[in-house]
Amino acid sequence: MIHKKGFIVEQYHMPCEYWLIFTIGVVAMELNLKGKNALVIASSQGLGKAVAEALVVEGANVVITSRDEVKLQQVQEELTRVNKGHVVFFKADITKQEDIQSLVRFTVETFGSIDILVNNAGGPPGGKFEEITDDQWQGAFELNLLSYIRLIREVLPEMKQQGGRIINIASTSIKQPIPGLILSNTFRLGIVGLTKTLAVELAPYNILINTVAPGRISTARTQHLDRLNAERQGITLEEATAQSKRTIPLGRYGTPEEFAKVVTFLVSDASTYMTGSSFMVDGGMVTAI
Repeated sequence: MIHKKGFIVEQYHMPCEYWLIFTIGVVAMELNLKGKNALVIASSQGLGKAVAEALVVEGANVVITSRDEVKLQQVQEELTRVNKGHVVFFKADITKQEDIQSLVRFTVETFGSIDILVNNAGGPPGGKFEEITDDQWQGAFELNLLSYIRLIREVLPEMKQQGGRIINIASTSIKQPIPGLILSNTFRLGIVGLTKTLAVELAPYNILINTVAPGRISTARTQHLDRLNAERQGITLEEATAQSKRTIPLGRYGTPEEFAKVVTFLVSDASTYMTGSSFMVDGGMVTAI
């Protein structure tokens, strides 16, 4: 065993005149995202914004979108300062089919193609089964499941020509139901079924599709859920947050940037043999196998 410039090099004597030298830990991982064209949904804040930024840093061209044009413009200006990939925004309500069609058409007209789709949406309201109205059930279905279906359907004609990557952002409720979030527990599982089915149907076109499930990540959504938990228990927000963190083996909330790294890997050329799977980004919180 030889130590050389910080690496460990193993030398093995072979029965013949050849030497095999293995360099442990030296593996070039090329993401090859420069010039790729991505559409990231719900990207004016939180996880969507973090994913968009990570892709721009790697040189991808990104369309960001949400219903808030002011926030979109601010994020575009912020990400443009990265001075690597190109960023444009398009205001859209993804619960409306016509908006989705316009959004995809805009992306193709702007960049020429769509290589990457990152499906994302705000979480549905909390509440127990008997508290949820028909309108809330319908709204959660349209936002958290039907929008993903429609977006995938719209990008397929482009992706089937050259391949692509689709990421469906869900929640840890796909593995372990979250008390008080029955809407999420119901429709996030639908995303998993959609992903698994499409992995088989889209594989012949070299389209890889995966689900990524965030746990407790430091976003406005997590703070909102902590606040609801505090109100239910009659404790302070700080106490509810501390209580929540104690359920996580790593003892803290994740950052949007940590989550975005996983998505970036899955849409890159470093991931070419993974499709139809669900990836947890939760600090070890979910105990289900």
